[in-house]
Formats: sequence, C-alpha cells, structure tokens
Amino acid sequence: MESKVTLESVSKMDTFKRHHENRAFEYDEGGLPVEKSNGAPIPPPDYGSIEPSGFNKVIEVTQSGISNFFDKNSRVIWIIIGVIAFALYCWYLVEAMLYEFGTEPAYRLLIGTILVLIFMVSLAIMSKFPAKSCNPRLRHWKRISAWTHRSVAGGLIIFAIAYIIAEIGFKTPRNLISLGGMAVLVLFTFVCSHNPARVNWQPVFWGIMLQFIFALIILRWGIGYEIFQWLGDRVLEFLQYSDEGAKFVFGDKFTDHFFAMKVLPVIVFFSTAVSVLYYLGAMQFIIRNIAKGLATVLGTSPAESLNAAGNIFLGQTEAPLMIRPFFEKLTVSEIHAVCTGGFATIAGSVMAAYIIYGVPANHLLSASVMSAPAALAMAKLFWPETEETRATSEDVYQMEKGTERNVIEAASQGASNSIKLVANVAVNLIAFVSLLGFVNATLKWFGERAGMKPPGHEYLTFQYICSYVFYPLAYLMGVETVDCGRVAELIGIKTFINEFVAYTALSKYISNRNNLTWYEGMNFTDYNATWHYQDKDIVYDHMNITLDKGILQDRSVVISTYALCGFSNISSIGIQLGALGAMAPSRRSDLSQVIIRAMIAGNIACFMTACISGLLYEGEL
Repeated sequence: MESKVTLESVSKMDTFKRHHENRAFEYDEGGLPVEKSNGAPIPPPDYGSIEPSGFNKVIEVTQSGISNFFDKNSRVIWIIIGVIAFALYCWYLVEAMLYEFGTEPAYRLLIGTILVLIFMVSLAIMSKFPAKSCNPRLRHWKRISAWTHRSVAGGLIIFAIAYIIAEIGFKTPRNLISLGGMAVLVLFTFVCSHNPARVNWQPVFWGIMLQFIFALIILRWGIGYEIFQWLGDRVLEFLQYSDEGAKFVFGDKFTDHFFAMKVLPVIVFFSTAVSVLYYLGAMQFIIRNIAKGLATVLGTSPAESLNAAGNIFLGQTEAPLMIRPFFEKLTVSEIHAVCTGGFATIAGSVMAAYIIYGVPANHLLSASVMSAPAALAMAKLFWPETEETRATSEDVYQMEKGTERNVIEAASQGASNSIKLVANVAVNLIAFVSLLGFVNATLKWFGERAGMKPPGHEYLTFQYICSYVFYPLAYLMGVETVDCGRVAELIGIKTFINEFVAYTALSKYISNRNNLTWYEGMNFTDYNATWHYQDKDIVYDHMNITLDKGILQDRSVVISTYALCGFSNISSIGIQLGALGAMAPSRRSDLSQVIIRAMIAGNIACFMTACISGLLYEGEL
C-alpha cells in the first residue's frame, strides 16, 4: 500500500526527526511514529500550550522540503557549486596572467594553482583507485628493483666521484676535509654497530646519496638555490603574520620582549597552520608520498619510513602518533629508527622560531628534508634489521583526516595544542640557561683558583671545555679553522643542553655579521669604517659598539645550521621515553635498550648533513 504524502505527514516526519534524532523510529500504517526495534509508539514532543499556527506550519514544511531535497541531491549540488567555483577561478587566473604575467607574484599564483590542482586530482584518483598489494605491477617492480637499484647506484657513484674530483678537488680542495669527515663518521658508526655483520648497505648508501643529491641541488645548482631561497623568503613572509596577533595581544611594543612576544607566537601560528593542513588532508598527502619514496629507494619498512617523513614537519613525539596502532608490532631495529628520526630532525613549529631568530631559512628547510634519509641511513647502520617487519604498507599508509568538524575547529585545536609546546620551550630555556649560568659560575670559580682568568687566560666555562672537546669534529665537518672553537661550543651546547639554546647563540653570531656588514657599508665623511679584535670581540674604532664574541664566517654559519638541526640532546631522551613508552607500554624495555644509541645516531645524522653541506658549499648564505 502506497503511503500518501501530505503537508501534515511531511511536517510530522520533520518534527520527529528533529526531536528524536538519536532514536531509531519508523511510521506504522496509521502514520504514527513507533520504535524500529519493538514497534512501541513514540510520544509526540511536548510543545506546552502553544500550538504552531498555520503560517508557521507552512514555513516548517517548506524548510523540511528544502532539507530533504538537499539531502537527496547533495552530491549533484556540490558538483555544480564546484564547477561554478572552478570556472570563476579560471576566469580570475586568466585575467591575472594577462594583467602581470612575467612578474614574481604571477609565477607564484600560477605555480600554486598547479600544485593545488595536482593535489586535488591525486586525491580523487587515490579515492577512486586505492592501491592494493596484489597489484601485479608492484610484484613486477619488486622483481626488477634489485637490478634497478644496482644500476642507478653504480651510475650515481661514478657521477659523484667525477663531480667531486672535477668541481671540488681542483677548485675548492679544502672542502674535501668534509668528505673525510663523512668517512670518519660512517666508519665510527659501522665499528660501533649493534651487529656489523648484518648491515644492509642499501639504506645506508641511498640515505647518503639522497643527502648528496639534495645538497647538490640547493648549494651548487643556481636554479635550485634560487628556488629554496624563494621558499625561505615565502616562509619568513608567512611567519611574519604572527606579528598581527602578537601586536593585538601584547601591544605595539611587543618586540621589546623579543623571545616571549615575538618568537613564541610564531610557534602558535605555525602549529595552527599545520593543524588546518592536517584537517584538509594536505599534510597526509605530502607525508605519505615522501614516505613511499623513502621506502622504495632506501628499502626501509613502511612504518619507519612514514615516521621519518613525518619528522620533517612534526616533532619527535607527534610524528610517531601516525604509526601508533602499529607500534606494538615494530621490530627493535624499527623502534631504533623511529627514535633516531626524532633525534635527527626538528619540528616545523620550532624551525619557524629559528627562522625568526635570523637563521638562514633556505638552509633550515634543506636541513629538515635532508635529515629524513640521513636518520634512516644512520639508524640502519647503527642497529641493522634482523627481523621481518609485521606492519604492512596497506595498514600504515591509511592515514585518516583530522577529527575536527570544520576548518575553524581545526585552527582552534592547533592553537590549543601549541600551548604545551610553547610552555615546554619557555620553561626548558629558563631551566637550562639558568643551569648553564650556574655551571659556568662554578667552573669559573674553580678556574680562577688556578689562574684561569683574563688578561692572560680565558675563564673556565662549559663553552670553553666544549670548544676543545668538539674541536676535531667541527674541523672534520669543514668549518673554517678560525671558527672551529666557536662552532665546537655550539655543538656542545646543542648536545648537552638543547638545540634552542645553541641556535640562540648562533643567531648572535649572525646578528653580529649583519651589524658588521652594515658598519662597513657606511660612508663616513671624516673617517673610515675600521674595527679591530679585542680578544674574541670586535670593537668599532669610531663608534661605541662592541660585537661580543665576534662573528662566524658564512661557511661556518651554514655548516652550523645543518649540524644543530636536530633534537639529539640528553634532555630529549626523557621526552621520547615518556611519550613513546606511554604509546606502547609493552615496548618500554626495548625503548630503554635503544634510546642512547638512537640519540648518538641522531647526532651523527646531523653531522653527516653538515659534512655534505661543507663539501658542496661555495660561498653564499
């Protein structure tokens, strides 16, 4: 029997949908609502003594009809809206290209449009044709991959040797010191490996080779350098919008308290942007494809590759959340690789703060990407894989979107999530800078008892000790000899305190260099812009300005930027043990077993990246 649809029945259906939306019900033959499970009648909502008027009932029925129409045809409606929006944007793009084609903003608009289009088409293809492990093409790729790897590896080895001899050996032979540093680091890692006889050299070779290729692009290829310089400028431009929020909250003089009111708001802003990208699916798309590339080239497992790719953008405790469901299944070598990835990289939000400090943005971006293959290479050399992985690619690469309901909630959630990070950065800096001050005062007191004080000697400090302990390492990385002591200090601070304090110290050298460049470029009428050294300080002859601790050469700044780009310090050991141990309580003993080695491997990965930058550096920041 067909049910007759009337204004009254439509109104009734909509009323009960709204008032009983959490109950499963249907209408009986008489048109009364009943429970689906047992057929019990559902009482109507209590409107009190006010009955809806005839006009209100018409509005209610109209609203219900529109809602039902949209529910039935929502897909078609959204397609029409999308086509109209796409057509309007195409019209705008054509007008913009006709108006100022050939300018940098026009190229930026065009390239951004192409990238977004590629992203949207890729998502549509992946949702329509999901990848399956049974794909015969994948099996065919596995059969030929070994031969392909060997052939390409042989060609790259010949190319690398020829390039190093022709372009470095003859033109900048001092850069070969960095090549020796790479050899020393690899040999040290191999000798101290957990199981040297079981080392698989594929991830080691390709990890180093990817670093070399990437550094070649940014440091030796003019177009590649310009691209990363442009990207660095755009990132800096984007981050400067955090000043709007800081100015609104703290007032126009917010820069008077540079770190608290200028640097920390950048972390909040960047965390918000990452959260929005994660909600939209863009972050998952980028990380997933980088992970697949690493797994294919290096031969590493999906879980450790996905974690390494995530570490490019996320922190040492956030990236492992992507593989949390599979953490219990990981082998010990995979756990070691996960920890190493966290130690060898920095979070994108923290990197944003370093950029605001004046650290070269293009080299920070490059270091963040290069550290991913470096971490996997050193991890697999220091703790080789001896077990079969149990986490399959089909499971690992199924990354879900954020749980937020809209972009506004995603942005708010990202800002809220940054509270812990901001507080962690602030309190750690307070704690460690204070502790460093106490240690230096103590060492200074003991040193003075033995005559270690100016003018005949420097004060005995933590930095002074590090300048000798890490001097050979700084020299092997290719740092200018005059700067080896200062860079050794930075390495010591990064390893025993944290990288934020080290980058803060590096930013001081960069600021001094900019100040000196400004001074030398001044056209004084009565005198020349001369200066002299007083111990390690630079004193301007005709101005009351002293540059404390002097400057670093541009080459030393670049190498330091790469060497410090990682969370590999003693304090991070506790952070990783706490976070990963809570994620997988049954693997705490394995985490405790590998964590020290992972911290060392993370440091070596950073130093390897620094060595490659020293090998290929030509002379520009």
